[in-house]
Amino acid sequence: MEALQALEAWLYPYVCDINVTLSSYILVFLLIGVGLWYSIRTRFVQIRCFGEGMRKVFGNLSLRGGRQERGMSSFQALATAVAAQVGTGNIVGASGAILTGGPGAIFWMWIIAFFGMATIYAEATLAIVTRVTDNQGHFHGGPVYYITTAFKGPFGKFLAGFFAVAIILALGFMGCMVQSNSIGSTFQTAFHVPSWVVGIALVAICGFIFLGGMDRLAAVTEKLVPVMAVVFLAGGLAVLIARYRYIPETFAMIFRYAFQPQAIIGGGFGYAIKTAISQGAKRGLFSNEAGMGSTPHAHAQANVKDPHDQGVVAMVGVFIDTFVVLTLNALVIISTLYTSDGILHTGVIPEGISNTNLAQTAFGTVFGAEGGAVFVAVCLFFFAFSTVLSWNMFGKINVIYLFGKKAVPVYAAVALVFIFLGTLMSNTLVWELTDMFNNLMVIPNAIALFALTGTVAKIARSHSGKRAAKK
Repeated sequence: MEALQALEAWLYPYVCDINVTLSSYILVFLLIGVGLWYSIRTRFVQIRCFGEGMRKVFGNLSLRGGRQERGMSSFQALATAVAAQVGTGNIVGASGAILTGGPGAIFWMWIIAFFGMATIYAEATLAIVTRVTDNQGHFHGGPVYYITTAFKGPFGKFLAGFFAVAIILALGFMGCMVQSNSIGSTFQTAFHVPSWVVGIALVAICGFIFLGGMDRLAAVTEKLVPVMAVVFLAGGLAVLIARYRYIPETFAMIFRYAFQPQAIIGGGFGYAIKTAISQGAKRGLFSNEAGMGSTPHAHAQANVKDPHDQGVVAMVGVFIDTFVVLTLNALVIISTLYTSDGILHTGVIPEGISNTNLAQTAFGTVFGAEGGAVFVAVCLFFFAFSTVLSWNMFGKINVIYLFGKKAVPVYAAVALVFIFLGTLMSNTLVWELTDMFNNLMVIPNAIALFALTGTVAKIARSHSGKRAAKK
């Protein structure tokens, strides 16, 4: 344990320096740039086709999609994507963004998500267009396939290989550490269970599902995701009803501190606004994953013929993740802790408050300290657990791309080790490592998205024309 702590202490400052450069400069411009570019080129598909996406998701909703001949049903693919999106980023990530960047960071998360809906439309569309089918009829798709479509030859292979390595490290290994770390921390707070015991239980459950392959994953996520979302939303709404008087003040704080963050987090205006925006971008990326290149792996499995159909479905995933689940959690935190009677209304963070227990503290103001801790711990377990399942699949697809199917058992075993290690390591280093590799994933993915703009724009315009012809 001492050797592990020494390694963390040595590694932490270097990782932080890399993340400051990536998240404060490169990441913000890439995420907003790609989203704005695709919003314009698709004629704001996230507005035009939002209703169409909602109808496709909820029009024939079923939690029993059943075993597919190949791939997944469209809803199973969305559920797998949402399972990846709705995780610790919505609870712990949003808490960290608010603590560091103030309530205004949520506004910048909304901006990232709005443009991200156009980005994820492009990602899902390209995932369907460029996917391949193996000799057993299984789909293989994701950024590595559209990167090599955009760039032929050595450059394309380099970018695809760079992305594949980054996602295996970011999600398959480091990302799973974040999820298990958050589960372990919240369970220790709520139930006084040692985090390593939680780690052993997670390894056993995840190993069982990993061995079941795509069918078992789809069967779990299509049932788990809707149920866990409804439970969390019900709890969040109960808190907001109890704090209804503070809701106008809560929204006012989000908008005011988006442009005057120095008033709540201190420092000069330049430093404060950069912190608020970068926290919104960084945690927004980790939450909805638009532009990161992770969820296209799930959407590539959808049994749809028209790429546009899965593109509009993918947009609903970002909406659910950020504008529903994450926003509700943020409103609970701000309305209970940052308003005039809250313990953080001055911006001074009391000792013992961190991103891992902030949501538990917020829910505890209405449910009682123990009730809030238990509620968030249970919700976070299901959120993070489902994310681990989806991220493992995304990493596996890239392991197969790089090394073939024979490497999958080795990858699964290493992933389980990282899940367990996540319950032992410090929260801060785990988050910084994951942020670093998440940020690195964005670069090759964004380059390919820019290169394939014409393909996506043509598909989006063709569907705009079809609706006009029907009218």
